[in-house]
Amino acid sequence: MVKKTQQQDGLPAVAPVAGGTFKGWLWHHAKPFTPPWIVTGLTGVAGAGANFVWEGSPWAGVGLTLGSVALTAATWTAGARTGRQRRLHSAITVAAASAWTTAAALSGPLSGPLPDLYLMGGAVLALSWNIRRVMVANGMVETSGSDADKGLLEKVGLARTLLKGVKVEPNKVVASYELPAGELTNDDLGKARDRLASALDVPTTAIRIQHDPDSARRGQIVIVPEDMLKTPTIWPGPYAPGQSVAEPLRIGVYDDGADLLLPLLAAIHILVMGMTGSGKTEGALDLLLELFTRCDVVVWLADAAKSGQDFQPLLPAVDWAALDTPSAAAMVAAVQAVIPARTAWLRDHGYRAWEPAAAQRQTNPTHSCRQDGRACGCDGIAYLLAWFEEAAKLLRELGDDVFTGIAQEARSAGVSLVVSMQRASGYQLSTDTRASLPAAMCFGVKGDDAAFALPEEVLDAGADPAAWGNKRKGYVYLASAGVDEDLHATPARTFWTGPSGQYERMAEYVVKQFANIRAKLDDVTAGAAERVAGDLFTGRHTRALGRPAAPAPELTDAQESAQAVAALVDEEDTNLDATAELDPAAEDVALPPAGDGLSPEEARELLEELIGMVGGIGPGTVAVKDLGPYLEQIGRDRSWVSKNMKRLAEEGRLIAPTGTQGVYRLLPVLVGA
Repeated sequence: MVKKTQQQDGLPAVAPVAGGTFKGWLWHHAKPFTPPWIVTGLTGVAGAGANFVWEGSPWAGVGLTLGSVALTAATWTAGARTGRQRRLHSAITVAAASAWTTAAALSGPLSGPLPDLYLMGGAVLALSWNIRRVMVANGMVETSGSDADKGLLEKVGLARTLLKGVKVEPNKVVASYELPAGELTNDDLGKARDRLASALDVPTTAIRIQHDPDSARRGQIVIVPEDMLKTPTIWPGPYAPGQSVAEPLRIGVYDDGADLLLPLLAAIHILVMGMTGSGKTEGALDLLLELFTRCDVVVWLADAAKSGQDFQPLLPAVDWAALDTPSAAAMVAAVQAVIPARTAWLRDHGYRAWEPAAAQRQTNPTHSCRQDGRACGCDGIAYLLAWFEEAAKLLRELGDDVFTGIAQEARSAGVSLVVSMQRASGYQLSTDTRASLPAAMCFGVKGDDAAFALPEEVLDAGADPAAWGNKRKGYVYLASAGVDEDLHATPARTFWTGPSGQYERMAEYVVKQFANIRAKLDDVTAGAAERVAGDLFTGRHTRALGRPAAPAPELTDAQESAQAVAALVDEEDTNLDATAELDPAAEDVALPPAGDGLSPEEARELLEELIGMVGGIGPGTVAVKDLGPYLEQIGRDRSWVSKNMKRLAEEGRLIAPTGTQGVYRLLPVLVGA
């Protein structure tokens, strides 16, 4: 038994194992070079045997001569699809061997110059094949790929291109290329990729071009002739259960069987794109299943378009599931608010950016907020991932730059943003936001949509998600920092969560098995979110799942009395001093009775018109107090206006709540609505 190693000359060296001998080692080195010498010896035996049978026979001479010509022609024809040098070398060898055998058969192998020709010619031909083997092993033999049809590369417009160092692996061929200097560039090879795929009769996605960053005419061509991703791979379970989110997330496999790993802390923010039926949801489930098995990450999920339809079994593991437009809008505002709070905490504890140690109790004096240099013992802050599913709806209603600030400011705060949508374009996502989403997962798309998700160099290297559309569910390209650039254009496929019922069992396993491992939302993040989102945050569990909210603290008698009085006070008057004297001028102002002159439906329609008018001429927000001058026109009091504005915000119509009570943000009106 031997162990293969690699030596300097490029040939596979063989090192003897314990107990081996020098003789065995030498034989294993010489064995690859013996076939030409064996053939030379067999040629001599064949000549002597033929002489014994046909010596002096003129008819045998004719037959052997014709046979030699036919054998040489057959060799030349059989080598049509090989390199020109190898074809010529093979034909010369066969012609020389058959000519000597014919002469030896007729006159004897020891007559005239035949012995010398055999010894010298046979040795030269055998050595030439040995030399060729050494050169091929070192990548020194180059071929232009010419064949009987003027060469494959010549066909596709790449004449005079040199291929060398061809490596053949199971279902994979890698060849280094060198384009003719001054004639072609790497871009020309990229443009010829489709023609090359046609000539080889493989899909365009089977050919990838890896440019040499130090050369404009060198690189590698990778050909994967058989699609190994056709059969989906069932989710195999968590990749790093109970470990930090700093460990990569395993979400699928590449076409060579390697794991598809997403390093979240390197990717930071991710754009996920894919048309309906492309498997984008499967990829989301794979990511969430991995996240929910980690010990220091909290997930916020917004899905106002489908109300979390695809994620129901996983919602118990989500800290905040925003399943309607008001909640999703509040989540956007909350993420914006938690960034400075988390950054301040990290700064005070000596962290330049979030790291796994920041999620633990701070027992290291190096990361202490105390001035005396002692450990502070503060609770840590978990990593936060905010996932916005089907974000196109949210972008239409809140504006295409709603995520820009988050993406630009969250990098060092331990916050990742995932924006998932079917079709990303400049009309939906601002260029500033797109530039702030450095990582992309692109599933099957239509036409040129991939140009907005994948970098130009990845598309030039052969990435073509439009070739999949929705016919290759789960096929994806991952372009992210922390992932080898050569893999950015390599097709992969996310895991399959199985048929109906199996996904639910997987989700139940992850939700229950890792319930005590998952991190809880820290007070720093929770406090900042509550200040902005209010009840939409504090009541998030009940709102999303009907889960009971945390029990309210017991109140003293004085607190209960104050609460009862507050319930009778209009929310807009909570900050007024009840003991202050009224303005004399206001005593003469009397509100018309409720419902005076307008039906309830007419009053609501008028309120909506006034909200649009007031919000449209202001900073995009409208408060209950802004409608004070129009109360008489509406025929209702301020309490009625406050309640109906709150109802409109809860329904996601016209307005959405802000962090200030009684102040609402005007939602854009959809075209055609």
